[in-house]
Amino acid sequence: MASFVIEGGHRLKGDLVPQGAKNEALQVICATLLTPEEVTIHNIPDILDINNLMQLLRDMGVEINKIGAHSYRFKAKDINLDYLYAEDFLKRSSSLRGSVMIVGPLVARFGQAVISKPGGDKIGRRRLDTHFIGIQKLGADFRYSSEKQLYEVSAKELKGTYMLLDEASVTGTANILMAAVRARGTTTIYNAACEPYLQQLARMLNRMGARISGIGSNLLTIEGVDSLSGCEHTILPDMIEVGSFIGMAAMTGSEITLKNASCRDLGIIPESFRRMGITIEQKGDDIYVPAHEKYRIETFIDGSTMTFADAPWPGLTPDLISVFLVVATQAEGSVLIHQKMFESRLFFVDKLIDMGARIILCDPHRAVVIGQGHAHRLRASSMVSPDIRAGIALLIAAMSAEGTSTIHNVEQIDRGYQHVDDRLNRIGACIKRI
Repeated sequence: MASFVIEGGHRLKGDLVPQGAKNEALQVICATLLTPEEVTIHNIPDILDINNLMQLLRDMGVEINKIGAHSYRFKAKDINLDYLYAEDFLKRSSSLRGSVMIVGPLVARFGQAVISKPGGDKIGRRRLDTHFIGIQKLGADFRYSSEKQLYEVSAKELKGTYMLLDEASVTGTANILMAAVRARGTTTIYNAACEPYLQQLARMLNRMGARISGIGSNLLTIEGVDSLSGCEHTILPDMIEVGSFIGMAAMTGSEITLKNASCRDLGIIPESFRRMGITIEQKGDDIYVPAHEKYRIETFIDGSTMTFADAPWPGLTPDLISVFLVVATQAEGSVLIHQKMFESRLFFVDKLIDMGARIILCDPHRAVVIGQGHAHRLRASSMVSPDIRAGIALLIAAMSAEGTSTIHNVEQIDRGYQHVDDRLNRIGACIKRI
């Protein structure tokens, strides 16, 4: 288990280039299973979850060749379906939640798939009903073995249909979409997720020969095709990393420029930080965050306490709620943080309270943060990262705190943030990995 030792109080200054988007990479890499032809993908982030997924595909028989710093060629010509029942595959897939998105492509192309009950972050229940019910409506059969904790999926032929998703699940929509592109007839998906990364997947599939319309809306129409070809695709910058670095800059009083941030794909994120009192300037496709001596949280027009709540796109992504919470601890003013999607994601606040933050955890979904401003800095502490997003929030807290903090289990952070210690150290942070 690796740890970070962080000397707090250092101000950063310089440029950061956001990594490729993790959530998009998981989707488009799984999509390479839909064709035997070569698919080239650029801007793939070098993070644990993505590297583990690519190794899983290699073991399945996918040829993967690195052609640049973050560019790879995938060729899923000869897939070993027997490997899906191997103990090694089941163990690997159970530890990587994103692996569930191989189900749609495998069923669409080969008529069968096997997947372990996925793990991932310990942030509460993350059900797979949306994935499975949607693919079932296309004609697939699901069988679950409670003894082996695996799902077996089979389909002689997938047929297009109308479906109304019970929730706008991003990975669920992606999985169903990848199955539907090879189904016979027309599929209509209502209440579909429409995040930029889902839009990217749909455009990539269309370049491969799919016929998807309604991209960017919550109503997708897919005309099934018999086969898909290869293509070339470039992954967007990671909006979660962009948001994390904006919050980090404000909380540490740093001056940072985020280069090539794809501002048009950030949605409500910049404006939400502005309501936190943080100055953000857009310069072309770059985001400049000046050094903040202080920042004050706005109130609503009627004077009531500001609320930040997660919501499906174009609402605020749940992956940034932890960052907004920690940034609020050093703001002037109060805010209600409402994490609707996951009932355990806010439990890391006890670590911030130990550091001196004034937080009232109302229930598993809501926390009131009473900002203390930079006049009352957080204290250094020793803590354990419980998940990716809480991990980066704790790192931000430690960087702003007085003294030297230690964060254990930083492999959780490595799952979603590419060489974050090296990149931050280059612009003035003091983070040692042990």
